[in-house]
Amino acid sequence: MAFYKAVKGTVLVGGGALASVLGLSHFAHYRRKQVNLAYVEAAEYLAEPVNREPPSREAQLLTLQNTSEFDILVIGGGATGSGCALDAVTRGLKTALVERDDFSSGTSSRSTKLIHGGVRYLQKAIMKLDIEQYRMVKEALHERANLLEIAPHLSAPLPIMLPVYKWWQLPYYWVGIKLYDLVAGSNCLKSSYVLSKSRALEHFPMLQKDKLVGAIVYYDGQHNDARMNLAIALTAARYGAATANYMEVVSLLKRTDPETGTERVNGARCKDVLTGKEFDVRAKCVINATGPFTDTVRKMDDKSAAAICQPSAGVHIVMPGYYSPESMGLLDPATSDGRVIFFLPWQKMTIAGTTDSPTDITHHPIPSEEDINFILNEVRNYLSCDVEVRRGDVLAAWSGIRPLVTDPKSADTQSISRNHVVDISESGLITIAGGKWTTYRSMAEDAVNAAIKFHNLKAGPSRTVGLFLQGGKDWSPTLYIRLVQDYGLESEVAQHLAATYGDKAFEVAKMASVTGKRWPVVGVRLVSEFPYIEAEVKYGIKEYACTAVDMISRRTRLAFLNVQAAEEALPRIVELMGRELNLVCSVCRNSCLIIASGWSSKLLELETARKFLYYEMGYKSRSEQLTDRSEISLLPSDIDRYKKRFHKFDADQKGFITIVDVQRVLESINVQMDENTLHEILNEVDLNKNGQVELNEFLQLMSAIQKGRVSGSRLAILMKTAEENLDRRVPIPVDRSCGGL
Repeated sequence: MAFYKAVKGTVLVGGGALASVLGLSHFAHYRRKQVNLAYVEAAEYLAEPVNREPPSREAQLLTLQNTSEFDILVIGGGATGSGCALDAVTRGLKTALVERDDFSSGTSSRSTKLIHGGVRYLQKAIMKLDIEQYRMVKEALHERANLLEIAPHLSAPLPIMLPVYKWWQLPYYWVGIKLYDLVAGSNCLKSSYVLSKSRALEHFPMLQKDKLVGAIVYYDGQHNDARMNLAIALTAARYGAATANYMEVVSLLKRTDPETGTERVNGARCKDVLTGKEFDVRAKCVINATGPFTDTVRKMDDKSAAAICQPSAGVHIVMPGYYSPESMGLLDPATSDGRVIFFLPWQKMTIAGTTDSPTDITHHPIPSEEDINFILNEVRNYLSCDVEVRRGDVLAAWSGIRPLVTDPKSADTQSISRNHVVDISESGLITIAGGKWTTYRSMAEDAVNAAIKFHNLKAGPSRTVGLFLQGGKDWSPTLYIRLVQDYGLESEVAQHLAATYGDKAFEVAKMASVTGKRWPVVGVRLVSEFPYIEAEVKYGIKEYACTAVDMISRRTRLAFLNVQAAEEALPRIVELMGRELNLVCSVCRNSCLIIASGWSSKLLELETARKFLYYEMGYKSRSEQLTDRSEISLLPSDIDRYKKRFHKFDADQKGFITIVDVQRVLESINVQMDENTLHEILNEVDLNKNGQVELNEFLQLMSAIQKGRVSGSRLAILMKTAEENLDRRVPIPVDRSCGGL
């Protein structure tokens, strides 16, 4: 097996066989020359996409089945795999891409949402005089600038504050951040600057004031990671790559080279996960870009292959937007255990993370309560004591598995850099592993370069630097205004569509349903507090969405923003998707497409999506904050107060509240609420699920609210509001009204 590590501008050789095949002594020079030419190639040489719109999934499957041989078959539809497909197809190579789940269903949708060079890696490079880490930061900063340019609708610069609480740290951190700007050179987004204590609190008013000396602000990029990944895959499809999600590689195909007598990988046996149909996809070269599952595919090729991937779990949480300023992030450079925590505004919410700990590889990583509480405790350390950081304010949580490339002797994952490696097996399987989101393009370029050299493919240099991703070419910051004026969309919805679909937003607007209101004219929302509209569900099917999970987590980001809102929207999403698939199927008078989508029933699809929210998006951890075993720790005065509130609803002194009791109180204060909504409200607190809320359950709820484990309980707020209205309506005594005269 040959093995080499690729970083910007150089290649570190670790296998003589590969050097002789690739001619690696010239590889670094070739790479530098290629980068200089890339902008010219992308802007002037590359032809327009062959498809105005990406072909349907069904058309892509037919292409995969009917093509006798591809030049390159990429396994894995994450950022790197999609990047490999785009890089290869834009060089003129006949390209295929298969993904066993959905595009960006794994690590690439579960990042910190930053496009960054790596401030802490630069610190390590300087402290340890590590030239490799320095080159990695330099490469990442170049890629950061490129990604902001080619997908302006999905990405933007973000100022990040580093608060300083010791005087000696101010010059120390300032020098480090200035070096970060210096390394970026012409790719520097904006120059960093120092803030006094008062100015820092103006920008970040919820910051801990005590002992604050000042702050340093630097700039990195931020993006919508799942949508960015999807844009890369869709762009590859438009340029002619046969791309298909829900296509699992069952085994690798091999042939014997007649000249050398050695076995060569020449394709894969693929299975349509949705229908169970299997067929062979043949290719001159196969690239393994499966992230955490890198070694699984490598062992398909060679069972004795040594593992090169060390998985690390990173947990993030999402909190309400009021926890952070709308346009200023926060970096905690030294947490209690030495890890770095980011606290960032994202999609009008606040995202906090990440943890970094060894983990087992799984398709369904679950955020642990321990990791969630670790992040919350670190957040508390940096926020003012006036801001109560409540466990109940965690609206969503997720765990992503980073595919780090490690030395087997390494004691932990915190010191591991995000350098990437390209590994070529004896049978010619190309594996690209490690790296990070920001460097996906250069990783793809290195992998395709290696494939071209090793397999003698006819292709030119990479042309993806400066190549606009789908939606980016004709986007402008004022595009949303045209959506408002031309289609009658709400401004918030129009801004969301422009920032999600770029210049393709008009196609979504054309599908929007009429509301029947004076304003907005079109655009029915899926849930009231988020700008996602029903038309996005229809458009999502055109973007290869096959399941409700695809829709709530990657075509929209509802599951990542608020699990309860996502669950609320699910029934309507499932109904719309089912209807859309059936409408298409009615053309041929049978259920061909509904079967092709893998749906056996809408109810089963709904249940699968709810299970995803419950385990992978933190709903389980959230719901466990209030259980029938929860302790009641209230002061006697609080217990008396809450008992009085409870008995205003339980007028018959039954010891429990039903929907009828709540309806009676609401009618007395002239409030109308439909029975289904009331049932949902009571069900949140009905721990033993007997259709009624007992006094003990109500006290458990109020105790959990006081401790901050539960927030936003509709029943608690409803009962408090009703009690206040009832108290205001107490009749005035006759003796205080002058005898009634």
